[in-house]
Amino acid sequence: MKALDLKETKRQPGPLRQTISSYINLMKPHVTVLLLGTTVAAMAIAQRGMPNGWLILATLIGGAMSAGSANCINCYIDRDIDQVMSRTQRRSLPAGKVQPTQALIFGLFLGVASTVIFALFVNLLSALLSVAAILFYVCIYTLWLKRSSTQNIVIGGAAGAVPVLIGWAAVTNNVTLAAIWLFAIVFYWTPPHFWALSLLIEKDYARANVPMLPVVMGERETKKQILLYSCMLLAVTLILFAMGAMGYLYLIGAVILGGIMIYMAVRLMLDNTRKWARTIFWYSNCYLAAIFAIMVLDRVLH
Repeated sequence: MKALDLKETKRQPGPLRQTISSYINLMKPHVTVLLLGTTVAAMAIAQRGMPNGWLILATLIGGAMSAGSANCINCYIDRDIDQVMSRTQRRSLPAGKVQPTQALIFGLFLGVASTVIFALFVNLLSALLSVAAILFYVCIYTLWLKRSSTQNIVIGGAAGAVPVLIGWAAVTNNVTLAAIWLFAIVFYWTPPHFWALSLLIEKDYARANVPMLPVVMGERETKKQILLYSCMLLAVTLILFAMGAMGYLYLIGAVILGGIMIYMAVRLMLDNTRKWARTIFWYSNCYLAAIFAIMVLDRVLH
């Protein structure tokens, strides 16, 4: 029995490792990784190849800190909501692993550090875009829209689309029309992605009094909006080809990927269960990674 207890003790992480893990959890790494992926892709698209390794590293470190700052402050503000939602109860603040004041200080530190890194090692434009994204996510989405409007995800999604602008600006030191359309792709991708999730955890949002679309407008209207935004997403992706920024490889990929998204949205409309909501949520992550990968490949070969 003592040998078994000793074995279990060895498997448990030490206090330092637990503390580091708790603070990393505040940064929502699963979300941050996707944002960093679109950032690097935007850099490669702007460069028509891979930029300097040091520039990529500085942009990734600054981007991780910037996204982590916004997510950390979001966790601080939403700690009351996270406490009552089963999906978020195991986060560091609701679980009592980090104190609220410590989380806020950590979030502010990350924001300042990210700005300094962008300004010193990338350029001033990327630093300004980073600050704008943090302020928008915290002030517009978290403090205002999330608790007051069914359009919280639609408008708030702009914050998650800024990393592509940061990646583009890191390479070119400007924001062109092509970069704005990359921004638009992520912007129109966000509602179907998060509304699919909100269908799966509707009771959580209702319990927390968060006016997500399924809670306020009902399941059927949410499914309609997912289909509508999936169609708009396909239309937006085709504009890059129409303006000559992308070639036929991208066109084929965008049509196939967007067509699959629309097909799934139609199946969601016709199905009384929420099985397809789970599928769309999973596929939408793959979609974003795939379409940006195709963009990079097309830009390099085109």
